[in-house]
Amino acid sequence: MLEIDEFALLRGHRYATVLIDAEIGKRVEVLPDRKMQTVTAWLREHSGVEIVCRDGAGGFSQAVTGADPAIVQVMDRWHLWHGLGEAALKEVAAHSTCWTKAGPPVTEGRRAANTRERWHQVHQLLDAGVGLLDCAPAEPSPEHRKTLCPPSRTRAAGPGPGLPAHPGGPLPRPPAPAPGGEPGRPCHPPPARDP
Repeated sequence: MLEIDEFALLRGHRYATVLIDAEIGKRVEVLPDRKMQTVTAWLREHSGVEIVCRDGAGGFSQAVTGADPAIVQVMDRWHLWHGLGEAALKEVAAHSTCWTKAGPPVTEGRRAANTRERWHQVHQLLDAGVGLLDCAPAEPSPEHRKTLCPPSRTRAAGPGPGLPAHPGGPLPRPPAPAPGGEPGRPCHPPPARDP
């Protein structure tokens, strides 16, 4: 069994072909280019090859067929799996809209209702001209404090330990919080709470 593959001598400009005995894993020959005629000539000079393992390139396929149509051609494992993955990805992308319609129904419950309610609240504030950061809760909830997030700090508190000071002095104070909020920002939005 003979493996045929190409490799770059100078990427985009010059390539060569390597021939490997697949049974013992040793290099048999390195051909000076990847031309079909070169591979065909080599195979004709070295009769007795029964199986050729190659990538999906059409040039090597034609070269092997041109040398001896009786040689069995197989694709190497990497190119076979790569081709299968590409084909599956293409099919998934082509039918993704169909599958979304047939997917599981959106679950209804407290979390879904809270998410919808918060979405509407945020968009009402945005429509009223409030900035996106001002729409976020200013202080983390008690449940949020129990997570592994570091405690929130206001920007006015200055740099943390080991951080250089701002070149122009202390950082400016954050804008006033949204009505009913306090200064400070959590590291990520708090989880949904029951009303």
